[in-house]
Amino acid sequence: MFWGKEIQVLVNQELSPGTYEADFDGNNLSSGVYYYKLETELFTETKKMILVK
Repeated sequence: MFWGKEIQVLVNQELSPGTYEADFDGNNLSSGVYYYKLETELFTETKKMILVK
């Protein structure tokens, strides 16, 4: 369980199976550690991202 606030939603729609890319603009964020979550009907994974400016 993570505490914090949602910063940005990159994709929030149902997509057919395949490979996708989403652009992330962190210009308005401070350097630091951020967590992101990938979620499907059958799979959820949370990963750590380090943003360095």
